[in-house]
This record gives sequence, C-alpha cells and structure tokens, in this order.
Amino acid sequence: MPLPQLAVHRHDRRTRALITLAGEIDLESAPLVRVSLERCLRDGIRAIDVDLTPVVFCDCSGLNAFLHAAQQTTVVGGTLRLHHPPPMLARILDLTGCGFLLLGLPFGHLPPPLGDTPATPAPAPPHGSVQLVPVLSGDVR
Repeated sequence: MPLPQLAVHRHDRRTRALITLAGEIDLESAPLVRVSLERCLRDGIRAIDVDLTPVVFCDCSGLNAFLHAAQQTTVVGGTLRLHHPPPMLARILDLTGCGFLLLGLPFGHLPPPLGDTPATPAPAPPHGSVQLVPVLSGDVR
C-alpha cells in the first residue's frame, strides 16, 4: 500500500495547537488526520486550529475525520476550527450544511466561494432611529 500523500505539522502552545495539513485528504490519508487530531486531545490540547491552506484535495472522508474530531473535542470541552479549506471541501461543507460546526461561523453563513466579492453591509441605523425599507413602485404584476 502506498504512503498517504499528506504531511501533518503540529505546533503547540500550552493547550492550543496549530495543525497544518499539506497534500491530499482522501480515504487513504483520512486515518492519519483522525489519529493526529486524537493525539492532540490525549496530549491535553483543547483548542485545535487546522490550517488547510496547503491542502489540494479533500473529499467526504476528510470531512468525516474533521467532524469526528470536532465531536471528540467538544466532549472534552475544547474547540476545533478549520481555516482556509480548499474549494472542494468548502463546497462539501456548503452542500451538507455543517460548515458552522467546523468553521466557527453562525449557521448558514459560509464564506463566499473563491472569486466572489462579498457585498459591503449597510451601516446599522443609530439606536432609536427608524430604518427605512425600500418599497417597489410602479406597475407590479
């Protein structure tokens, strides 16, 4: 069996760790991800940040490993957050609706796909003022 095409780098700072994954996360390499994240918990790490910037591919087996690790981390009172997921994983997170579990974003608020420019939010009205709502005018059918 060939070696997984995935490198795992871990940098600890007390009870926090930065895990940088580089390469491909698939059926063959997902167990390495799972073991690496479980080892953090065994070592007393309670805040795990996973940098996925150098990951070129991640399928649903990688998502499963991350979800399992997030669940285990939550059980011990910790947090696991993914940072900079590759486009394929971002798409899987969007389709499954579970990005809020791994990205630390409110439910339904995934970042826009690459290439999209987020709209600038309108400033909030001052406290106590009335917010104007645009109304359609003219012939509406």
